[in-house]
Amino acid sequence: MTLQRKLSMAAAGVVAALLLPAAPALAGGGSLTWQLTSTGTTAQFRGLAPVSAKVAWVAGSAGTILRTVDGGRHWSSVGPAAAAELQFRDIEAFDAKHAVALTIGNGPESRIYATSNGGRTWTESFRNEDPAAFYDCMTFLDRRHGLALSDPVDGKFRILATRDGGRSWRVQPTAGMPAALTGEFAFAASGTCLVSAAGKAYFATGGGAESRVFTSRDGGRNWSVTSTPVPSGPSAGIYSLAVRRDGAAIAVGGDYAAPTVAPGGSAYLRGRTWTVSRTVPGEYRSGSAWVGRGNTALAVGPTGSDISYDAGRTWKRFDTGSFDAVECVPGACWASGAQGRVARLRG
Repeated sequence: MTLQRKLSMAAAGVVAALLLPAAPALAGGGSLTWQLTSTGTTAQFRGLAPVSAKVAWVAGSAGTILRTVDGGRHWSSVGPAAAAELQFRDIEAFDAKHAVALTIGNGPESRIYATSNGGRTWTESFRNEDPAAFYDCMTFLDRRHGLALSDPVDGKFRILATRDGGRSWRVQPTAGMPAALTGEFAFAASGTCLVSAAGKAYFATGGGAESRVFTSRDGGRNWSVTSTPVPSGPSAGIYSLAVRRDGAAIAVGGDYAAPTVAPGGSAYLRGRTWTVSRTVPGEYRSGSAWVGRGNTALAVGPTGSDISYDAGRTWKRFDTGSFDAVECVPGACWASGAQGRVARLRG
């Protein structure tokens, strides 16, 4: 196993070790709080796919996938039996019945499963047979067109694409992919190292001399790349991207090997230039999301949650509980993490 694969796999243990009490106190007496739901499991959920205030899916360790259709009051275990020994790191859902989930690992441990009946049955639609590939995250541009991202193979990041809603996948040519930096890779931390908005796809990196953001405007065939000021290193870089339909974007990260110190660990896109936030969360953050269409955004990590009201320029801590992923849909924001923690935002 190479260094980059060890880093991608090791994050789970670090976050679990930092897990804070299940009912965190609000920082600074703020009005926002996460309301935990009872999932009945201790799995770590890095994959999170809310569909509405009622319907949400989570995917995580030991092949665990849960689904709720009543806002988190009840969760059903719906993971594929064939994946019981695998680690889910991303899930994308379209409604209460249709979802696509990604497992990570070396070679054939990277797989994609799809369901069209709420998880009663799953079809394995992709199994990685290249020992050099390691898939980290996934996104869908619409219900039919989706992409999955692998760490570099032969010096370039690899893209997997589907045109039929995840039922089949094909490795894409790399002629339109810029060369990776030495040591550069993506982080399988929250399913948001690869995201999409308004028909464009974006992925973020770390591990090398600098953290970068890649952008495709043609469904993943051709990519441009931009350097960012977020510090990068063997276990540092951008862990999560969130992009609005108008192109506004935020990036959060840090170093999961030093999770309580993350100078320069968040940035926002200003025109075509990434700028470090004036006030950063200050600690490692693995997930981010926009709240609605305005300038409000969330960031989460093993040591707390932060909110920005100015499109990522400044951040303020509002919770000290541990989460790995955060996603918002109209009417609700959800977060998930270690020890079966899944919550909805109240405030």
